[in-house]
Amino acid sequence: HNHPTVLLFIEGSKDASAQSCGECIQAGEKCGWCIDKDFLKQGEQKSTRCDEIEALIKKGCSEASIENPRGTVSVNKNQSLTDRTKDGVKLKPDQITQIQPQKLTLNLRSGEAQTFNLIFKRAEDYPIDLYYLMDLSYSMKDDLENVKNLGTDLMAEMQKITSDFRIGFGSFVEKTVMPYISTTPAKLLNPCTSDQNCTSPFSYKNVLSLTSQGSQFNNLVSKQQISGNLDSPEGGFDAIMQVAVCPNQIGWRNVTRLLVFSTDAGFHFAGDGKLGGIVLPNDGKCHLQDNMYTMSHYYDYPSIAHLVQKLSENNIQTIFAVTEEFQPVYQELKNLIPKSAVGTLSSDSGNVIKLIIDAYNSLSSEIILENSRLPEGVSISYISHCKNGVSDKGENGRKCSNISIGDQVMFEVAITAKGCPSNGKSETIKIKPQGFTEEVEIVLNFICECACHKEGIPNSPVCHFGNGTLECGACRCNEGRIGRVCECSKDEVRTDDLDANCRMDNGTDICNNNGDCVCGACECKKRDNPEERYSGKFCECDNFNCDRSNNKLCGGHGRCECRKCICEANYTGSACDCSLDTSTCLASNKQICNGRGTCECGTCKCTDLKFQGPTCEICPTCPGVCTEHKDCVQCQAFGTGEKKDTCKEQCNKFILVKKKKKEELPQPNDQPYINHCKERDANDCWFFFTYATKNDSTVEVHVAEELECPSGPDIIPIVAGVVAGIVLIGLALLLIWKLLMIIHDRREFAKFEKEKMNARWDAGENPIYKSAVTTVVNPKYEGK
Repeated sequence: HNHPTVLLFIEGSKDASAQSCGECIQAGEKCGWCIDKDFLKQGEQKSTRCDEIEALIKKGCSEASIENPRGTVSVNKNQSLTDRTKDGVKLKPDQITQIQPQKLTLNLRSGEAQTFNLIFKRAEDYPIDLYYLMDLSYSMKDDLENVKNLGTDLMAEMQKITSDFRIGFGSFVEKTVMPYISTTPAKLLNPCTSDQNCTSPFSYKNVLSLTSQGSQFNNLVSKQQISGNLDSPEGGFDAIMQVAVCPNQIGWRNVTRLLVFSTDAGFHFAGDGKLGGIVLPNDGKCHLQDNMYTMSHYYDYPSIAHLVQKLSENNIQTIFAVTEEFQPVYQELKNLIPKSAVGTLSSDSGNVIKLIIDAYNSLSSEIILENSRLPEGVSISYISHCKNGVSDKGENGRKCSNISIGDQVMFEVAITAKGCPSNGKSETIKIKPQGFTEEVEIVLNFICECACHKEGIPNSPVCHFGNGTLECGACRCNEGRIGRVCECSKDEVRTDDLDANCRMDNGTDICNNNGDCVCGACECKKRDNPEERYSGKFCECDNFNCDRSNNKLCGGHGRCECRKCICEANYTGSACDCSLDTSTCLASNKQICNGRGTCECGTCKCTDLKFQGPTCEICPTCPGVCTEHKDCVQCQAFGTGEKKDTCKEQCNKFILVKKKKKEELPQPNDQPYINHCKERDANDCWFFFTYATKNDSTVEVHVAEELECPSGPDIIPIVAGVVAGIVLIGLALLLIWKLLMIIHDRREFAKFEKEKMNARWDAGENPIYKSAVTTVVNPKYEGK
């Protein structure tokens, strides 16, 4: 099956080769063709009719004159999803519907994806056919004993899944040629040792076609004998191929098909047959005679890819039941074969029933969509919407996992065509879930021509005496003719006489170097930008070389025609950069430029040199409004100030309104453009007023009659404060002096105590002192 492909399309009028409406709509999904016969300007090519829809409308083509066919999706067969049982009656397998819809027709426009939804639901009690294919080489002797009762035991387990279960049995060993087996007469009769009773070697044998009788399975399998071969790999691929391509002999129904492949060894594949002198590739056809494969000595083993193709074509899901030793090999094989599983077989096949049940549950819980080969130029993509709101796209968009019986999933399928595949002939593709016989048929019709193509007038006089077909507003020239109206033969396209007609004012440049001279008329070149184009008899005009403002063509306020700007309303100037709108010149008093300038191109030019700014309202050297009107307000409100004598003559430019207190004056939100003023009079009193210009340009002044005057100083508190301050300062100085004296006395006393401790007194005797006691010693006394 084909994988999703990303297609890139180049849109718009860059496709200079679009000489007809059919070629145009194949250039991309956004392209349209203008059929208006007066659409082309002088010097423009036929391909100018092909452009994006918006660009054609901007160029003056009405929507009604634009050919823009779109693709469609129609459902032809849409049977509802069903279970095995309907209204209490069990349906036949071919009456069960698990995928919806079943047939669609798509009309594909180049580059435009057509999307539809496929719904899949696993039916309850869906029939199952299981074929057990077993390796009967000598190493599987103990396994055969356990398989003899497989029929009834497996039947009992599968009844929990489906009430319609059939089982079959086949066996394989190896190709019956050297060096795979020994071809000596004795070994052909008994390939095992003399004390073992083995059957003759064989490639593949269909022992029991699919049956619902489990006891019949047990009887036939119990009669099977082990055989033997020389090399370790077995010829299992030959057996798998015959099981897949012999549906009549095996007895396959159009239901779930399971093939259990049981072995404890590896496998031979394509190319290994050379060891036995077998070089013909496997033909993938059925060669069973009397339930025996008869061409093993003639055809090589099939390749893995060949097996994948045949298993997929016949909707067979494979379960590899292999021993622990060969798990890695068959895991790799599983990755190459869609809808296959691998289980670990115990050494004596004691766990084969659990292995089959687990593998079936794993296979049936995953839904994978595949499609047949797509026509060249057609791509397909999938988006899956699985259980629990899980969505995916890309390669994973084909599959949903963890699907239980009764679960419903949806796939969003998008099919896109590029150009006109299959020369416009219808094609049929099929989509189906892997391992299921049901499929969705999709008929693809390709939109390669516009509707107006059928109304073409062959050999029309409009096309230069019948040298072309008038089709979709333009001439489609006959073979060998060119030009806008097929007026020239290809043989006479470039001659000096014709070129002279393409030079402006007898100049040297042909078509001003902006086009080609075709049949004595200029066909202007196309620009990379589809919105830019040359025009004119000599390609002397264009719509992109006008004056610019703010880096925009015609200031963004006009269109460029023949290198001159055609401005929109309210704009003028060579680059349409001069606005006639005066709203940007309104000052805060609603006067244009504050009455002190003129509005030119939306900007104020101040005539009063003292004023500046965008609306001539800024005057750095002018006094403020409050200062300017202070004297007039004083003389009118209070009869004071410098202008009190000339008040009536000089201060009549505003209306004065008196208020009692300043709190009664108008607030900023009461009326727009109001100034709040606070000024001082000759008595150092403050007075308050507001100055406002109304919409009719009259000035209104509101004055508060209550003044704020500074009060005189209070002498008593000042004197009391000074006296108290002096007393406090004196007390503070006395306290500081007393503190210093205490510190000084303590230091002097400490010094005295220290000197007292350091004093020393001498204990000398008085030299003139004589004791009052005289001691006399008897000289005769001897101490006796």
